[in-house]
Amino acid sequence: MAEPRALRPVLGVSACNRPFGEETAQVVINRYIEAAMRHADVAALLIPALPDLMDADEVAGRIDGLLLTGSPSNVDPELYGDTQGDGPFDPARDRMSMALVEAMAARGKPVFGICRGIQEINVARGGTLARDLGAEGRPLSHHSEERTAIAPMFAHRHRVDFVPGGILERTFGTKALTVNSVHYQGIARLGSGLTVEATASDGVTEAVSGRSGAAPLLAVQWHPEWDADSDDQSAAFFRLLGRALRGDPLYPVTGDQN
Repeated sequence: MAEPRALRPVLGVSACNRPFGEETAQVVINRYIEAAMRHADVAALLIPALPDLMDADEVAGRIDGLLLTGSPSNVDPELYGDTQGDGPFDPARDRMSMALVEAMAARGKPVFGICRGIQEINVARGGTLARDLGAEGRPLSHHSEERTAIAPMFAHRHRVDFVPGGILERTFGTKALTVNSVHYQGIARLGSGLTVEATASDGVTEAVSGRSGAAPLLAVQWHPEWDADSDDQSAAFFRLLGRALRGDPLYPVTGDQN
């Protein structure tokens, strides 16, 4: 029997500040929300990136889990001690996301991330980011040469290898997966309390896990929301999210919480 909708967990989904004509809009691409609601079987609330008008603490107490989405904007390099880096930037989203990661951990509620989301989590935990991962001449390009049309960008794919015994290896029941790759930045130094779940052939971290208080934290650099309706392995990411929001620890939780 399906779970009554009134009883489903509520997922907070991070929004971005995006130009809308002469104004600014709070934006989340539908595919993130639809994939989560359909495959995790959750309700969803959008969290505006307006930290001057709303505190992360007042949001975290009202949701059961958090999804930090991808975005065209990059995390401000000043947040991880760098002075270089290309925009566009969204400093208000940076502030809200970093605060949300802390607020959810303080309440022991799960956090998931996709693309920019994994980078935000890493920086929030004191890690750093690498840039120019789509540059020509690299052993592996993490972004297609096509920068305008969406479908060709998401058709760019490469293999990721799972860390033995990790959440993703156990979930997918395989040692490796071929994923889409649409990013110019990625993890350099791993943040505190995070564990690598998957890597690309050039050593770039493609997924991490950890704890949000006593709850799971899981993030990937690729975009499972892009083809979740037609690819069961992509949908599996959101099924994990749904399990976590219903109290499944996904892995044994022992020792000190952080």
